[in-house]
Amino acid sequence: MMKMTKEEILRNAKEENVKYIRLCFTDINGVLKNVEIPSRSLEDALDNNVMFDGSSIDGFARIQEADMYLYPDYNTWLILSWEVTTYGKVAMLFCDIYLPTGEPFNGDPRQTLKRNMKKMKNLGFKNFNIGVEPEFFLFKLDEKGNPTLEFNDNGGYFDLAPVDGAEDCRRDIVLELERLNFKMEASHHEVAPGQHEINFEFDDALEACDNLQLFKLVVKNVAKRHGLHATFMPKPIAAINGSGMHTNCSLTDLDGKNAFYDKSKNLELSDTARMWIAGIMKHARAFTAITNPTVNSYKRLIPGYEAPCYISWSDANRSAMVRIPAVRGRGTRTEIRSVDPSANPYLAMSVILASGLDGISNKMEAVDPVYINLYEMNREDREKMGIKNLPENLKDALKELKKDEILIEALGNHVFTKFYQIKKKEWDEFRISVTDWEINKYLKLI
Repeated sequence: MMKMTKEEILRNAKEENVKYIRLCFTDINGVLKNVEIPSRSLEDALDNNVMFDGSSIDGFARIQEADMYLYPDYNTWLILSWEVTTYGKVAMLFCDIYLPTGEPFNGDPRQTLKRNMKKMKNLGFKNFNIGVEPEFFLFKLDEKGNPTLEFNDNGGYFDLAPVDGAEDCRRDIVLELERLNFKMEASHHEVAPGQHEINFEFDDALEACDNLQLFKLVVKNVAKRHGLHATFMPKPIAAINGSGMHTNCSLTDLDGKNAFYDKSKNLELSDTARMWIAGIMKHARAFTAITNPTVNSYKRLIPGYEAPCYISWSDANRSAMVRIPAVRGRGTRTEIRSVDPSANPYLAMSVILASGLDGISNKMEAVDPVYINLYEMNREDREKMGIKNLPENLKDALKELKKDEILIEALGNHVFTKFYQIKKKEWDEFRISVTDWEINKYLKLI
């Protein structure tokens, strides 16, 4: 992102013949929303004078509190390379949400993260750096343009064309992202047929979350151009790997140095890193409701498909929930492997940050790393080692979240209450539905 002023944005919009601007924000479910305005209203928008009806957004305001204002973040000004109308170009700005009183709206996920990052800075850290590894599936569209569950390829991990039938689509996604100034690291076919992963450089948490929302938008638009549907649903197909979003985290001190690195310590991990890990593990069962927020998320968190199910950490064990990648120095980080791409990134990073900071603030001690394959152990043996399971369904995760005062404070009462209500309703809808599995299993048998 570039540091921009109001005057620079207005000048750039005129020079590039921008005719429409998308003022974007994210709802509690993590869905990117927008209010589109013509270029003649850009100056009003930059002066924070564009209003929208918050009562129409799931989890936002009540009908009597409808009016809300969009405050654009000037540094997120971006001309969308894939959206060119016959009249001119389209640009976008990520926005924070404010009340008519001029107060920040406490139900805004973006501002929830900003509030938690402010707490981090008050504890003596400069940056919360994030690198995400979002996975997604590409499925064919039917003759009406609706998504199917038919793969467009039968490739596997790191396969090439012709086995990897989506190579051109994935390459176009990368090129589109590079046009938007993303710094790409790698793209490849994942383990399951039709599954892909594209990684971009780590960044400050707020920019990383903005970039992730933009990334999803690009992936879906480019896939549609190729006659495909891209989905970040964690487990669209049973009995194959689901899609995760491994989340790499690190803190920097006030001098900009990696606070997780200490060459003199075991594994070259600082005391800060170990306390961070302890906090993550303490709150893992509760924050899973946020980092894995759908009924479908828990179809991925099962043994046998590379997704972590047990709360543990290691520097050399991919069955652990928290892994320490081998790189040290500036790149020392914790990789939280349980997160999936259906999560609202602003809320997910908020609860992860709050969990780690709780460990640091209270000088928690991390348990020893685990080097054995946890998938090969039975539950009784794991419990003897003190290794807990992640929640097995959304209902259990919500129960854990409701008990965690640290995470409720991190989310704020408005976000927590609305999120809990939305997700409890989702669970109840699932609980009373009758699935195809039940029909096939019992209809003829009973």
